[in-house]
Amino acid sequence: MLGLLINKPGELELKEIPSTTILQDNEVKIRLIYGGICGSDLSVFKGRLAHATYPICPGHELIGTIFEVGRNSTFEIGQRVVVMPNSYCDECENCRNGRRNICINKKSLGVNIDGGFSEEFIISEKYVMRIPDELPNEKAVLIEPFAVIVHALEKVSITKDTTVAIIGCGTEGLLAITLANHLGATITGVDIKHEKLEKIKGIFPNIETALPEGVKGKVFDVVIETAGARSSFEQGVEIVKPGGAMVLVGITPEATIPVVQVVRKEITLYGSIIYNIPNDFQKSIDYLKKESFKVDQIVSKIYHFTDYAKAYEDATSGNYGKILLNFREV
Repeated sequence: MLGLLINKPGELELKEIPSTTILQDNEVKIRLIYGGICGSDLSVFKGRLAHATYPICPGHELIGTIFEVGRNSTFEIGQRVVVMPNSYCDECENCRNGRRNICINKKSLGVNIDGGFSEEFIISEKYVMRIPDELPNEKAVLIEPFAVIVHALEKVSITKDTTVAIIGCGTEGLLAITLANHLGATITGVDIKHEKLEKIKGIFPNIETALPEGVKGKVFDVVIETAGARSSFEQGVEIVKPGGAMVLVGITPEATIPVVQVVRKEITLYGSIIYNIPNDFQKSIDYLKKESFKVDQIVSKIYHFTDYAKAYEDATSGNYGKILLNFREV
């Protein structure tokens, strides 16, 4: 079968890879439909994740159809599923306390174990969840990245009276805007790129948008940082109101914490990493099933997986929303 392989940072190729024929009792074999290219995929490609291993098959935002099951699997051939791409041990203290997202033995698809950007993919059934029939593929492929946002926004109280600034309006930022808007918040989307601000206006005409300099002097109850940039973190601390909260979703390589502001303003800082399994995935699905929950325009482009080079180029540019790889025949 064909699959993508990152041999080393900066070297990505499509090649023939072995297809496993023997399934363990609780495994399922999936024929991929879509795979989303995520910021962490790009970080692995660029060699910017210290815990990444090479060579590695990338890809963790995955949906597909089961076409083979192990003898003890509870799933059925033909069912559509979404992959939950982070393993957990259920034995460490964090897992026992219901925080599988910070399992000390966690492994992540496409980072330190092979991911799923291939025509076929095998995984334990405990890491897949059935996709409801009413959820189309183009929405279902957003279940995993949206679960990240569901987890993050549950750390703070957001209601119709809450003012929220979302810094960084890529895919995760757009999904954060979508959920905060659904919860009734008054939102300002902040980004350095005019194109991203225009995309917000195209999807949510009621949302305020601003370049970073446009929010100087303003204050917000909650700040959601999804850009993973030093400047956006520091600006977030400046614009969150006294007694407010800031949720860090983006992973900033280096930043200086303005301790004086954090202390004097009694700011609450929350780090938020991935999601709790399976609860946040189920919540993500429940939101996405709503007809009123419009996320279709967040997907900017779909490429056949053989056009992976162009897909990665567009994803790296930062000028688009979600870029998908289509693994079905064309």
